[in-house]
Amino acid sequence: MDDGFRALQDWLAQTRDEPLEAMGAFFDARIGDYEAHMSPWRAHYAWMAALLPDGIETLLDVGCGTGLELDEIFARFPALRVTGVDLSGEMLAALRRKHPDRALTLWQADYFAQPFGDSCFDAAVSFETLHHFPAAQKARLFAKIRDSLRPGGVYLQCDYEAKTQQIEDLLFAECARRRARDGIAPDVFVHFDTPLTLEHEMQAMRDAGFARVELVGYLPEDDHTPMIRAVR
Repeated sequence: MDDGFRALQDWLAQTRDEPLEAMGAFFDARIGDYEAHMSPWRAHYAWMAALLPDGIETLLDVGCGTGLELDEIFARFPALRVTGVDLSGEMLAALRRKHPDRALTLWQADYFAQPFGDSCFDAAVSFETLHHFPAAQKARLFAKIRDSLRPGGVYLQCDYEAKTQQIEDLLFAECARRRARDGIAPDVFVHFDTPLTLEHEMQAMRDAGFARVELVGYLPEDDHTPMIRAVR
């Protein structure tokens, strides 16, 4: 048995009785140490900013949080007009405090339900926000993102993957068990990681109608967090 899979099984056993937390409340409660917690991905934020096409003027940030990726993106595109959407009001307030003079439109909303508009953005990004949802639900969101982009627009996603189908299946099964235990309906967002395999993630983007979906790669120090580029 793979050591990583065994470690995951051990962690699930140790936490099996912990209650699930609502997504927005989970992040509101952790605003104080969120950016420190996410600091290992500093190089990924810079990588995402560098991959955005030259000359973009408008950007959609799905699950923007406190804007750690935007810190790097604004350094490259200071006049960029950004629309960010996130469930956590505390996160959005922190983003606004960091960038009071930027062209920011912020929506505190469920990004699955929030309309994005049609052909509004030159590019879109998401960072470490979509590893809680099944493929069919993601495909519907990806279709909204695709439609929000102008022709030729680029969507960049950096999020961690399930390295095997066995891991994907285990996490979805455990999430379902905990939901049933806690009496939580399937449509209520909870904070429990259920990443897809890379193959399933990219297929969900293809199913959404992107003209091209490609793996950009991984950073040398991290083989679990791929950067994916999809083009309308």
